[in-house]
Amino acid sequence: MSKYALTVTCRSTRGIVAAVSTYLAENGCNITDSAQFDDTETGRFFMRVSFDSEEGRDQGELEAGFGPVADEFGMDAAFHDAAVKMRVVIMVSRFGHCLNDLLYRWRIGALPIEIVAVISNHMDYQKAVVNHDIPYHTIRVTPENKPEAEAAIMRVVEETGADLIVLARYMQILSDEMCRKMSGRIINIHHSFLPSFKGANPYKQAFERGVKLIGATAHYVTADLDEGPIIEQDTVRITHAQSASDYVSLGREVEAQVLARAVHAHSHNRVFLNGNKTVVFPASPGGYASERMG
Repeated sequence: MSKYALTVTCRSTRGIVAAVSTYLAENGCNITDSAQFDDTETGRFFMRVSFDSEEGRDQGELEAGFGPVADEFGMDAAFHDAAVKMRVVIMVSRFGHCLNDLLYRWRIGALPIEIVAVISNHMDYQKAVVNHDIPYHTIRVTPENKPEAEAAIMRVVEETGADLIVLARYMQILSDEMCRKMSGRIINIHHSFLPSFKGANPYKQAFERGVKLIGATAHYVTADLDEGPIIEQDTVRITHAQSASDYVSLGREVEAQVLARAVHAHSHNRVFLNGNKTVVFPASPGGYASERMG
């Protein structure tokens, strides 16, 4: 018995939920989890349904049969096989906490992804990555070679068939062209609680303002720096006694957790772009289970 998820985006109107559930029932599928959101401001409807194909219909059959339903409601719809893991390229510079956290979660099966490559502009984490039997690509980036470096990055993405790029504290600004080409397929972790404290030194900015909360933000990358649709955020409390270095250390844990939650949501097809915002549905039952311990 195969497990799938169906994601739907369309104009809000009556009968969508009924049409989807009727189609699945008539095709031998049992719904195990369903979430939907009707955005009254934009008139857009979002839906994610998890189901078991109890009578053996495969993804191709389900997609072909769903065509008339999708056409009737003008749906942008997709079926996702739960057994197929999303292929991910991770990019990192010299801060390795997010990379190491993702590698651990991947190793125990807590993230349903296949890490197909790690790209860095430094050599710091080559040994750690290669020890996981993951290809490591060192691609130096300078102001003079930026177009060539990005072309090399895109070759890795295309050759590995990657579905997603994760910027795990990759401290280089991507070009507008790359952002457009990979729209909705690059997740960045910003070491600040956006929209405050953008740019390269948010913890220093936060320290100088005497904030009582610091945080991290995972968002999709767009051509506008640190302005992409937000997927996940979290914070940690700070007091007047903490130093600027404390801010950095406390922030590391929040960054790793926020990025992992964003990757988890995206890889489970729980995130929907909604203009400059996102709709993020809760995980299905069993969605956080790991395949193995430690």
